[in-house]
Amino acid sequence: MTTTELKRVANVLRQDIISMLVTSKSGHPGGSLSAAEIVTTLFFHEMRINPQDPRWVDRDRFVLSKGHAAPVLYAALAEKGYFPKEELQGLRQTGHMLQGHPDMKKTPGVDMSTGSLGQGLSAANGMALAGKLDGKDYRVFVLLGDGEMAEGQVWEAAMAAAHYKLDNVTAVLDFNGLQIDGTTESVMCSTPLTEKWRAFCWHVIEVDGHDVAALLAAFAEAKQVKGKPSIIIAKTVKGKGVSFMENVAGWHGNAPSVEQGEQALKELREEALNLG
Repeated sequence: MTTTELKRVANVLRQDIISMLVTSKSGHPGGSLSAAEIVTTLFFHEMRINPQDPRWVDRDRFVLSKGHAAPVLYAALAEKGYFPKEELQGLRQTGHMLQGHPDMKKTPGVDMSTGSLGQGLSAANGMALAGKLDGKDYRVFVLLGDGEMAEGQVWEAAMAAAHYKLDNVTAVLDFNGLQIDGTTESVMCSTPLTEKWRAFCWHVIEVDGHDVAALLAAFAEAKQVKGKPSIIIAKTVKGKGVSFMENVAGWHGNAPSVEQGEQALKELREEALNLG
């Protein structure tokens, strides 16, 4: 896909996120919207995957460590063809497969059940180690939230990945600066993150997380790094694409009303028109 086509997909994912959250009346819009370009670039360009064979042994793996952002993952999986898009309207509803957090046993395309923050990188390390031991060339991608940086397990996993030279691991940090209780700086300051990750012997790349071309270049760079894992620190805007949600911590875990959803979709559709 071209960068313009990828931008269009990201816009579609944002529209689907809003639609499913309005229907479910619950969920996490802010951190789902902020990760749209990241997830789009991975699923529609970077990752070697096959929707017709979700458990293909040689596929690249994806771990959504910030599991509450499940709506963006579900939107990508549906758009990619892992299941019918109609399933999105069953988010968080009894009798449907799309739970509030990803479940690898219920949803095709989900490689790891997540939700308890801080554990995703450890799981990714395990997958990467298994790949090394089995002589496989698949890569493992893990999407972290910046609020997770306060979790000690993240840093234990960071040390382990560097120690075992897991160059088949690429982490992406959705650095939007907000979490459920406010700014990440006020809740538990974890900056400077670039220096910290470098001190933990990772290759660090910094990008605008909404710049598709920059993300493509970052993933290409990470793929060439040998002997150490890579992390892409992607500066993003929480609630990106919806004016009244952008940079507002209150939209971390509150679903929009029907009226708010209509306004959000109007804005996103106008943006889609500007993409050509």
